[in-house]
Amino acid sequence: MSGPPPGSRLTRLLDAVLGLGTDLDPGVTLRRLVAGAAELTGAASVVLRTAEPGPDGRTGMRAGPDPAATGPALRVPVRVGDEEFGALLLTGRPGGGPFTDEDEQVVRVLATQAGIAIGNARLYRAARQRERWIEGAAAVTTALLTGEDAGDALTTVAERARRLADAAAGVILQPTEAGGMEIVTVSTPDDPAGIVGSVIAPGSPVLDQLLGGEPVFLEDSATDPRMTTPVRHRYGPSMMLPLEAGGRLIGTLALPRRRGERPYTAVERQLATQFASQAALALVLADTHRGRARLAVYEDRDRIARDLHDLVVQRLFATGMMLESTRRRTAAGQVGELLDGAVDELRSTVGEVRTAIIALRQPPAGPPAGLRGRVLREAAVAAAVLGSPPSTHFTGPVDHRVPDDTADRLVGALRDALADAVRRPGARRVRIGVDATATAPDGRAAVRLTVSDDSDSATAFDWSAPL
Repeated sequence: MSGPPPGSRLTRLLDAVLGLGTDLDPGVTLRRLVAGAAELTGAASVVLRTAEPGPDGRTGMRAGPDPAATGPALRVPVRVGDEEFGALLLTGRPGGGPFTDEDEQVVRVLATQAGIAIGNARLYRAARQRERWIEGAAAVTTALLTGEDAGDALTTVAERARRLADAAAGVILQPTEAGGMEIVTVSTPDDPAGIVGSVIAPGSPVLDQLLGGEPVFLEDSATDPRMTTPVRHRYGPSMMLPLEAGGRLIGTLALPRRRGERPYTAVERQLATQFASQAALALVLADTHRGRARLAVYEDRDRIARDLHDLVVQRLFATGMMLESTRRRTAAGQVGELLDGAVDELRSTVGEVRTAIIALRQPPAGPPAGLRGRVLREAAVAAAVLGSPPSTHFTGPVDHRVPDDTADRLVGALRDALADAVRRPGARRVRIGVDATATAPDGRAAVRLTVSDDSDSATAFDWSAPL
């Protein structure tokens, strides 16, 4: 048996070299390298052994049967830059003789070209990774600055980082008053049971690094003696990165992978650390933005209070002038009419003032979602004026059966009913009922609101609307 015709080898070598440089997938490049070495030398078996796992998780690939310890062998290293990426092992030379110098030169050319292609693929992959992490950091910054509350903001950071790092979980830890760190947020496609609330207790070897704002990189969370959390056995390679901006430590972002998965590369560690720094800055800016929004609300309320003051002063002044004019009246009918008008005006003024006070007592945060939450909030606001919280009873799935427009009308009616209850002397205990299973007079499904109190002059407020 003879080797390949020498006249055609150069042409086929050029074709093989060109093929090695046409794909940015390292797996494709390595398979072409093995196939080309087998074809150009006629070797019965070509095995590529790599120093690190390939795209399929294995540390080698071959063409032909696994080499036996018989006959001559040829070993040619595959280098990527100054690093020995792996080596080709050829056995089974046609004719049973040793591989020639020409065989070795051909394989070395292939190995050199493959090393260049793998290096280019690495550069491309690193560039794509950087692009993804930069885009992810920008998306997090945008999301945090659009008004999310603190809890949602941490969840956004954990979720985005988990996806970018291809991690099993994205975890946020924050310092505790006792001097440890507690898991406060977790994003994972698996069952998160038992993760939130886990604590790294004071005295843990890793705690000083985390509280000092230092990143911690673990090869295996389950076996690393520095880890003490009860959930550590679930994970393998992990990064624990400080969320720190302007000297303020917000917490730690942990990105663990499952046990047995590949460790993080140096590039991944660097990109994740940069992401954590930018996310921390975004969290601080978002908190500042929310503070400014709250300040704007308070300023607006101050304006409302000033307007209310002006309205009250003007109306009371007018009422005083009306009463003053009674001194000049002699007819009893005229005096009585003026006094009735003045009393009505005063009652109206008191009602408007109390309604405004109720509105101004509401927290600056947005209204809660769902009719149940909105009713409870109105009750809590009224409690500040009544001195005791109203009792509230719900019947049926109020959040799911009542449309938004009907819910808005119901809350408005409730607010008026509570304002009336606040004005009545002796009203201390108020009862609120919302029934989503009621029936309208025409037989249609309806929602019903009832409000009553314990004052002597109370009349139960009854309001309903069809669904």
